Amino acid sequence: QAFFCLLLCVPWGSSCPPSCQCTERAGAKAVLCSSRHLEEIPKDIPRDAVFLKLDANSITRIPSNAFRHLSQLEELDLSRNAIEKIDRAAFKGVAAGLRTLDLSSNRIRSIPKEALLALNAKLRLANNPWHCECALQEVLWEARLDPDSVQDITCHTAPREEYVGKPLLQVLDAGVNFCSVRQRTTDVAMFITMFGWFAMVIVYVICYVRHNRESACKHVDYLRSLPSAQGHAE
Repeated sequence: QAFFCLLLCVPWGSSCPPSCQCTERAGAKAVLCSSRHLEEIPKDIPRDAVFLKLDANSITRIPSNAFRHLSQLEELDLSRNAIEKIDRAAFKGVAAGLRTLDLSSNRIRSIPKEALLALNAKLRLANNPWHCECALQEVLWEARLDPDSVQDITCHTAPREEYVGKPLLQVLDAGVNFCSVRQRTTDVAMFITMFGWFAMVIVYVICYVRHNRESACKHVDYLRSLPSAQGHAE
């Protein structure tokens, strides 16, 4: 009976995933899942988790709503995984309370800015094979990045070879603006499209005028031929 009562008294949200260790840290629940060979985020993380460590695993993707039920989560460590893809709504539900988010030392090349800009958390994004582009630049400008790790956000690939291997902050300090490059590319594409339509209209007008002129000439020639034809008949 005592055991049955104990089961009833334990909150469902306090159960611990079998691959993790749950403990108390400063009176708050800490869920430790480090180095457990995990390939995805456990589904049964306790709802009252405040600290969650998922570092040093083999997680490749952060799907939408992955932490939505963890309304009390303040610190999330996803460093040293194999993360390549982060969905736009990956951190939906924890944006308000999350204080730190560690995504360093993964395989992230790009990330939807919507996934990070809604967060108030201090971000660690260092040591990823970043593709330097407008979205990453906007994250650097608008998100709360850990100042100690900003210099380690390096361009693994970039629109120009001279930026490869350099810290993104150094490239931006040199006056490079990836967003203006994209805007110029868009403007050029729009100009080419408009020019194409304009050329088509001009060609149509020329063909239309030429066709009408040929029809008019044929009609005039026909009218000129009428008197001679009548005179020949008389």
